[in-house]
Amino acid sequence: MPDIIILAGNPNVGKSTIFNSLTGLRQHTGNWTGKTVGSTCGFMALHDNNIMIIDTPGTYSLIANSPDELAAAETICNEECNHIVYVCDASCLEKSLYLLLQIMEKRGGITVCLNLMDEAERKGISIDAQALSRELSLPVIPMSASSGKGLNELIAAISNEGFSEIKDPSSTPDIISIKKKASEIAEKVIIASKNNSIINLLDKLICSKIFGVPIMLLMLFALLWISISAANVPSQLLSRLFSLAGTLLRNCAFTLGVPETLTGIIIDGIYGTTAWVVSVMLPPMAIFFPLFTLLEDFGLLPRIAFNLDPIFKYCGSCGKQSLTMCMGLGCNAVGVTSCAIISSPGQKLISILTNSFMPCNGRFPTIILLAAILYPDGGDTLAPAAVMTVILLGALITLISTKLLSIIYCRNEKLSFTLELPPYRKPKIWDTLVRSFYDRTAKVLFRAIKASAPAGLIIWFLANLKFNDTNLISYICLFLDKPASIFGLNGTILFAFILGLPANEIVMPIILMCYTSGSSLMLLPAAEEVGRMLRNAGWNECTIICVIIFTLFHWPCSTTLMTIKKEYGKMRYVFLSALIPCLWGFLLCYIVNLIL
Repeated sequence: MPDIIILAGNPNVGKSTIFNSLTGLRQHTGNWTGKTVGSTCGFMALHDNNIMIIDTPGTYSLIANSPDELAAAETICNEECNHIVYVCDASCLEKSLYLLLQIMEKRGGITVCLNLMDEAERKGISIDAQALSRELSLPVIPMSASSGKGLNELIAAISNEGFSEIKDPSSTPDIISIKKKASEIAEKVIIASKNNSIINLLDKLICSKIFGVPIMLLMLFALLWISISAANVPSQLLSRLFSLAGTLLRNCAFTLGVPETLTGIIIDGIYGTTAWVVSVMLPPMAIFFPLFTLLEDFGLLPRIAFNLDPIFKYCGSCGKQSLTMCMGLGCNAVGVTSCAIISSPGQKLISILTNSFMPCNGRFPTIILLAAILYPDGGDTLAPAAVMTVILLGALITLISTKLLSIIYCRNEKLSFTLELPPYRKPKIWDTLVRSFYDRTAKVLFRAIKASAPAGLIIWFLANLKFNDTNLISYICLFLDKPASIFGLNGTILFAFILGLPANEIVMPIILMCYTSGSSLMLLPAAEEVGRMLRNAGWNECTIICVIIFTLFHWPCSTTLMTIKKEYGKMRYVFLSALIPCLWGFLLCYIVNLIL
């Protein structure tokens, strides 16, 4: 069995950054509380030994109040280990000492990592590390993990320590005396401290009851405007490249004498669908996720949660749900996974069931395209404004649904929300680009490709199997026409959404394929040309608005549904997560169809 080292500490003190530095892994780091929700393991080579490093979730006490705190407490108290590295925040030393003193009551073999020394220096805080070491009778290593300063000293301290002494785990530390002792120690070792007026002013603006929400909306608008405007050119370029590659593959298949049916299945079906998903999904994701991660690293996400907490509290949830909503803007599957930061089982379930109300990256292209068709003279400003309106509608329905669902799932729960506002930090742009692509863009794209390839096969068969010179898609669309017309849609639109279950990106190409009697997905032309094709097929203003609404409110993609099944393991929650947005979508489309 390898030697084991445990990383412990409060949330948001840099444990994951140290973990990555020691193990060489790329665990996601973020500047907000609750980012790590389960213990993560990695390995480090030290003196020809393979040492296991365990990164525990951040916690403020060994008396657990949430699943992540329970996981941390159990690992710290019960896991057999050779050493504990306790990570302190040098800019908030007294708060970090509470948990450290609790751990010292139970275990030995501790090294204190006094992290974020650079941040403390920027705040005008100076700490005597040697004095702190004398007060605690433990080795104390000053460190700035983001720049690697102090890492070698930490490794040296780890290698010099012996096996951890395990004390009586049944003893419960006196929290009051620990707080008093932590305060006394902090007073002795902090040499200088001053308030940063600029940071305080920034917090007053961003967390203001008057300016907080408008600032948040402006930032979201800017994020969408950049993502939408910058994604057009690379998306069109990828479409052309995939089209040329498809033509080349078809020519090669013809030269090799591959049967036309097999060529159609592989190239027109599987390859065509997958290529479409990549060309439409990759550019905006590659722009949106890094920008979103920069905001996260800077420390804005928890402040958004702080601003929205009163609204969600009124609806029976808490501000952490707003964080999962923000993650859902990139990908609903990622949003569902991020719901693990919510400790309340009822609130967590509600967040999962309502996460698909946020338009994910796969639905943005359709919403943007239809908004451009609806307002052809709006230029680059109205498209982001229309998308903002759609997002706000999704947020409104999320709040209403949360209020209704909380009556069922949160009746007997004590609703509480503890949120620490992290300090503002300068993001590391290159690391952010690499990490966001690896942790978010690449993983989400891979899941989408996995789901869209089988869909391409189904689409090809339905488009090429004909009876009386009419393919199966036409028969199915005709069958769905009458029920769909009640909601301002038609059979083709409804069937495209059904076939788009694996990936929302293929809904609009399927619609155009049906209207042009094609046998495979086609590249989308310019918005003006698409608008002309849709209006020739009988679309009007009501149809466009209803399709935008149904794009926002319909069943989540199969990737999200599989993620919900993995997170909760119960099919009834998967069914509910598909049913609830559908009910809203059909209801709103029915109302719009009545009015228009």
